[in-house]
Amino acid sequence: MKRILLIEDDIEIGEVEKAYLEISGFQVTVEKNGMKGKEIALKEPFDMVVLDIMLPGLDGFKIAEAIRHYKDIPIMIVSAKNTEVDKLKGLSLGIDDYLTKPFSPHELVARVKAHLKRYEMLKSGTTGAQHKSFELRGILIDFETREVFVNGEIVELTVKEYDLLALLSSAPNKVFSKDEIFAKVWGYEVEIDTSTLTVHVRKLREKIEFDPSNPEYIQTVWGVGYKLKK
Repeated sequence: MKRILLIEDDIEIGEVEKAYLEISGFQVTVEKNGMKGKEIALKEPFDMVVLDIMLPGLDGFKIAEAIRHYKDIPIMIVSAKNTEVDKLKGLSLGIDDYLTKPFSPHELVARVKAHLKRYEMLKSGTTGAQHKSFELRGILIDFETREVFVNGEIVELTVKEYDLLALLSSAPNKVFSKDEIFAKVWGYEVEIDTSTLTVHVRKLREKIEFDPSNPEYIQTVWGVGYKLKK
């Protein structure tokens, strides 16, 4: 049984999240205090952490940063803070997903299942990569080590940034729709906030493009999705 740590100080929301996750077969531990939540997350073997941002004791961003530094598990923020600045901050810390309140409990469960499945695939090495590496005008992707190099220098990508780049590189010049990207990178096909993808693309461009405002590699196909220009 997968163990989920839920750090949420709103009792009513926490009870709803816990109930739906437990009905879906997860073992859920709930902590209302941010500092205690961080301590538990680092000490105990959880499979995933779901947390709010505005918490007593320690905010969710600092908790996520600490967890990502020591553990390679899915981290999802569920928060009423819905600005792009907040999402960018979370994604820059290496979180896997950002769900805004109010939300559908069914969507929460779907996302949790998808992230856990994705991480299991990563651990087992069954992500679908058919080649050992990919090269394109100064970019090198090593699929075996999940490392990316730009002009010979290694670039630190988050899990989702790497998965997004790997997907686009699997078929250069092919236009991947937003729905297709969500299904293959995030692992779910529920209706979600497309700004999540926009933020990931922006962060990825900042790391691999010479001029992120005029991208050479990852190009937007307006009204459809994105492609990696060969």
